[in-house]
Amino acid sequence: MPKWLEDAVFYEIYPQSFLDANGDGIGDFEGIIRKLDYIRNLGCNALWINPCFDSPFKDAGYDVRDYKKAAPRYGTNDDLKRLFTEAHTRDMRVLLDLVPGHTSEEHPWFIESARAEPKAYRNRYIWSDNWIYWGNSAVRFVAGEAERNGVYVINFFKCQPALNYGFLRPAEPWQLPVDHPDSIATREALKDIMRFWMDAGCDGFRVDMAESLVKNDDENKSGTAALWRDIRAMLDAGYPEAALVSEWSHPDRSLKNGFHMDFLLDHEGGGYRSLVRDCAFDRGGRLTADASYFKKDSTSDITRFLGQYMPWYENTKNDGYISLITGNHDTPRISRNLSPRELALFYGMAFTMPGVPFIYYGDEIGMRYLNLPTKEGGYTRTGSRTPMQWNGGRNLGFSEAPAGELYLPVDSSPDAPTVEAQEKDPDSLLNTVKALLKLRHTEGDLQSKPNLEILSAKKGSRPVVYRRGSFVMGLNPSAEDARITGLPVSNRGTGVFSIGNGSLEKGTCTLGPQSFVVWRV
Repeated sequence: MPKWLEDAVFYEIYPQSFLDANGDGIGDFEGIIRKLDYIRNLGCNALWINPCFDSPFKDAGYDVRDYKKAAPRYGTNDDLKRLFTEAHTRDMRVLLDLVPGHTSEEHPWFIESARAEPKAYRNRYIWSDNWIYWGNSAVRFVAGEAERNGVYVINFFKCQPALNYGFLRPAEPWQLPVDHPDSIATREALKDIMRFWMDAGCDGFRVDMAESLVKNDDENKSGTAALWRDIRAMLDAGYPEAALVSEWSHPDRSLKNGFHMDFLLDHEGGGYRSLVRDCAFDRGGRLTADASYFKKDSTSDITRFLGQYMPWYENTKNDGYISLITGNHDTPRISRNLSPRELALFYGMAFTMPGVPFIYYGDEIGMRYLNLPTKEGGYTRTGSRTPMQWNGGRNLGFSEAPAGELYLPVDSSPDAPTVEAQEKDPDSLLNTVKALLKLRHTEGDLQSKPNLEILSAKKGSRPVVYRRGSFVMGLNPSAEDARITGLPVSNRGTGVFSIGNGSLEKGTCTLGPQSFVVWRV
């Protein structure tokens, strides 16, 4: 396990929208470099950069055309290497977004594979043995798009043909087993890509759709799990400080099979959704119902979240880290339904839990979700990918380009939050995030280590109290005062951080409305 993860806090950057340094309306590597000090001062010491490889951008870069070439819109390979170097001089790490399950249909591998008689890469992708397929299969096909007498499997959009890592349980002659030489060749090609960027200075990878590689896998994804254990062995041998975080949201599988971290994601019915996204909107984007735990007027308790989180935590706490996120590029920003105070309370919890937290760019100032037309395959996700709001200047400080040339429009609201304005306000969301992360970095008990103890969390009751080493955290998201008795804490608590107010003495915790307090005991 890389030791640096013990005190890591990640900042996710959607590069198109972070900072445009050359005035073409699109963010770039130089823009990220210029803001490394801002990110470090915020309290984040690691970056996750969304896909930045050469791409036709039909899915915002998740359709890779060349894994070993930086997308020219962001800069060159040398510019990306300089970003690694500049981050390292600030004691920061950088993860790239690895897309192992599919490529763009414009990738040279696929172009060759799709020929009537491919001379190479015949089995780099999954092709049936006829131009039409009538069988039953859990995988999805595209037909009529190639010279080759076959249909091909896709992972996501039509433009994203699935790479062939084999089938755990082959059921057709064209379905290769996982130990077929061509299945192994695909895996080795993935390792080669990873080594290329590790040798260039990258510190690891966030892995897109990490559970999707081996087809016809079993319920436990054992075929895909074995593949990732093999890749982890390669990294441990040659790059022991490299980190892997999976888009899997099943830590009892991912963390036991090669990954150091796994996200809790916004899955239907999941515990993470119950915290901040248990809401509904009408067709016009207006909020119609919200049962999210952190909503002031909600009646929800935290037991739905803990009912999923705690078994995963107990089962994996010696294997790796569960990562709570403020949001990401795939989901509406939670400011869509939560107020700044509700956001601050959620951040209080997220940044004082074990595991490795991730902040999505702009969430630290409460950037809003905008209802926008789709851009580069974003669809409803597009509204969470708008330009970072730095100041009150031209295009909110994102770019000097004319407004019509921006990758996406900036928030045009007169009260659009900006970094510049919030830096001047000691009570702003930005300064709350800074204070929380400073406390986390200062106190080892509040970092990634697995030392969580739930002291009070009852069905039908809004507040929760939990302990980590020498600190007790009390959270009350409701509009009413709360009093919790019978806590196994004999010491009087000394407050070290607070949103709102509260006290802890002789096993009794009191919390004001919408309060989060950290006590040293």
